[in-house]
Amino acid sequence: MAEKTNQAYPLAPANGYQRGDAESLQSADELKRKKRIKLAIYVGVFIVFQIIVITVISLTVMKVKTPKVRLGNINVQELNSVPATPSFDTKFTTQIKVKNTNWGPYKFDASTVTFLYQGAAVGQVVIPKSKAGMLSTKKMNVDVSLSSSALSGSNLGSELSSGVLTLNSAAKLTGKVELMLIMKKKKSSTMDCTIAFDLSSKTLKSLQCK
Repeated sequence: MAEKTNQAYPLAPANGYQRGDAESLQSADELKRKKRIKLAIYVGVFIVFQIIVITVISLTVMKVKTPKVRLGNINVQELNSVPATPSFDTKFTTQIKVKNTNWGPYKFDASTVTFLYQGAAVGQVVIPKSKAGMLSTKKMNVDVSLSSSALSGSNLGSELSSGVLTLNSAAKLTGKVELMLIMKKKKSSTMDCTIAFDLSSKTLKSLQCK
């Protein structure tokens, strides 16, 4: 009688979804890993963006520049000169301009503009305490009267005879630039202008400011 061969068959899994659950868990882990990688990338991009923004702000908005103080247009009202004496006197109107290129106002104290002939004072005007706004220019109209009465020992006569009178104006402003309503930086501005008058036409010939 032939012996019956017993064949071994693998046991069927008790749950037909066992392999499927393992694959699902693996897919879920892979998905979480990809999400973590994306999150890390987003965080890295955000940090780089913030660094760029902070750098740009530091180099532009937060960088404090020295305001500039200059003379504006000069309109001559009177200009008299006598080479023989020698002497001169003049009256004119002009503007004192304080240019502020900062991202915050520049508040400055009262000061004076001194007009000079070869280093000697021939007149002054007052700059009142004021403020130049953010990225703007403060303009102040002033009346100026100058006279050579206090001069002595100069070559004024020969210059008046040449037909051109050259003067200088000097001033120093002290104040503070205020940024972001919290940061204040002290800044001093200086004026150095050269003014030339045409004595024959009694008009301004040139105005140059450094």
